[in-house]
Amino acid sequence: MAVHEIRLSQNSLIGCFTTEVSPLATIASGDIIRFQTPDAAWGQGVTYPDRFKPYARREQLDGGHALIGPFCMEHAKRGMTLAITFNRIIPGRYGFTAAGHYPNWQNRQLHLTDFDELVLDWTLDPEAMTGSTRIRDRDFSVKLSPFMGVIGMPPESTGIHSTWPPRWCGGNIDCKELVSGSTLYLPVPVDGAYFAIGDGHAAQGDGEASCQAIECPMDEVEITVDLLPGMSLIRPRANTPAGWITFGFHEDLNEATVQALDGMLNLMGELYGLNRVEAMALGSSVIDIRVTQIVNGVKGVHACLPHGALKVDTKASLRRERL
Repeated sequence: MAVHEIRLSQNSLIGCFTTEVSPLATIASGDIIRFQTPDAAWGQGVTYPDRFKPYARREQLDGGHALIGPFCMEHAKRGMTLAITFNRIIPGRYGFTAAGHYPNWQNRQLHLTDFDELVLDWTLDPEAMTGSTRIRDRDFSVKLSPFMGVIGMPPESTGIHSTWPPRWCGGNIDCKELVSGSTLYLPVPVDGAYFAIGDGHAAQGDGEASCQAIECPMDEVEITVDLLPGMSLIRPRANTPAGWITFGFHEDLNEATVQALDGMLNLMGELYGLNRVEAMALGSSVIDIRVTQIVNGVKGVHACLPHGALKVDTKASLRRERL
């Protein structure tokens, strides 16, 4: 096991998913990566008013979120699974959230395009894990629950791929459950993996309604990356403090829901030895279906099976077998 300390610099950032660049580092299964990130829009600073953008952006490679990477994974082959465990996520001191004016679909239907854009200036306290902002003459505060919005790999071995949508191999997942203590499992789409990570969020509601969470830089993120050759997935799943999670991504919210449920039925089969109809019957009592985000073109849904929600009485089963 090695610990890779990545210094935030021009060379550590990329704004796409691709294999067509030299990797930032080559890592082995079980290695730890420790790094900082700018905010998703390539900004840094101590407060929002003094925020600045020190890094030049290349025309083709840096059109998306500011990501750290890519990292090449030793011995990673297409069809394997990458497990990313979030050991520590510490936000910076400022954040921002915009709403109104921008002509996305929800702003148009809610008539928010008629308003000037409002940008909330958040002051973040990583020690107390709280964020505060002011609207007119009133102060508001929220509890912080930081996570990384974008983590993924290029879906194909050639080309420059946008950071904007979520995909079967990761990307702009924006799932607020992926906090410290979570492990995200991603299907490996290309040899070497070439994964990248960024888009720090200090807090977000399910759906990311305005198109932004509390966007923020991260002062420290530490992850452990493991390669699982024997696990084969078709879509991401995660084990989080909130429970097991399976994901669905599609332009149609119904189809995204079906994908998330399909993954959960498969997972419950692995965990409990259930067939799909048994898993659905039990799951209807305990599975939560949540809209992950609605704002990235491809919508996200995640199914959550809370830890401890299903208890198996093995002693009763053994008694029945003896009878």
